[in-house]
Parts: sequence; C-alpha cells; structure tokens
Amino acid sequence: MISFADVCCAADITVAIDFDGPHSDRSVRQMKRETEEIFKVAGVHLDWRGRDDVGGNSYENLVVVHFKGKCILDPAPALYEERGPFAFAYSSDGEVLPFSEVECDRVTASVRSAMWGDDFGRPDYVMGRALGRVVAHELAHILTRSASHGREGVTQAALSGRELIGCPPRLSRGDVERLRRAVEGSARSKIAGPEH
Repeated sequence: MISFADVCCAADITVAIDFDGPHSDRSVRQMKRETEEIFKVAGVHLDWRGRDDVGGNSYENLVVVHFKGKCILDPAPALYEERGPFAFAYSSDGEVLPFSEVECDRVTASVRSAMWGDDFGRPDYVMGRALGRVVAHELAHILTRSASHGREGVTQAALSGRELIGCPPRLSRGDVERLRRAVEGSARSKIAGPEH
C-alpha cells in the first residue's frame, strides 16, 4: 500500500498520475503547468510521476490521482450527462486520504459545453487547462486534509465549464493561507521529529 507521511504538506509533493483511458500528452503537459501555476503562490512544488514510475520507491508526500474515462476532446461531441462531481478525494472515517479520482467524461462534457471560437482550434490546451483546475481543487482538499470548500476560486464547491477553461480561478487568499499553514506545520513536524 502506498503511504502518506503524517507531514502531509511539505513544499514538495509527488503526484503520481494514472490514466485508464485515452489521453493526450499535450493535455497532460498543460494540466501540469496549470496546476503548478495555481499552487506556486502557496509555495507548493509538485513533482509529477506516472503511477508505474513510483513502483517500490518510497515517497514522503505522495498523492495518487487516477483518471477515469476519456481525457481527450474528440472532434465530434459525445452526449454525456455532466451532473455530478468532476473528481473526488477518497476519505476514511472523516479523514481525507491522498488518493483522488477524476471523472474525465464529466470534465469533457462540461468543457465542450463552454467552448467557443478559438477553443475548438486548441482542444489539448483547453482540456489540459480544465484537468489542471480539477486536479488543483482535489489537491487542495488532500493537502489541507479538509473536505471544506472555498467561496471563490479553484476551491469553490463547483466550477462551471467556463471556469474550467476561461479566466483562471486561482487560490483565494484564504486558501493560500490554509495551504501555507499546512506546509509550515509539516515543516515543524519534520524538525521536531516524532513524539515519544
């Protein structure tokens, strides 16, 4: 089993990604850039790995994100009911775990409903941007170990298709402070060591 250290929010977080359906390498690169840009202001650095790359190695702060469905925008629109969450972080006994799952078909349907003009000429970029924002939302839950949502920005309870691909919904000031407190708290835990 992959473990997640008690010090959940060191500035360096390894994110292992795993796709069970088709995806675009260009979309994945854009997703990483988008997520990194969102977390930069909070001082969180993300180290991306494929799920197979983590293997038997040990990582102090590991998050696993699994992508279900088709994470690509096909030229022809697919009909899909877009209600429901784009992603979720697993929890056990009320504690948020470092495992998340993204519902690509729901993200794709929402993105497609918001696309217009030039968006159709750059589907990999648009899809990567949307996935980055969905992943950032889930990482905020995991890193702060909280199921709470913000009032604005990337941590609000729901993002529209336009918010997934339009002007960047970033971390709010409150979200940045929560992430920084989590990072500082984990750094103090590392210095102090385990309690006896």
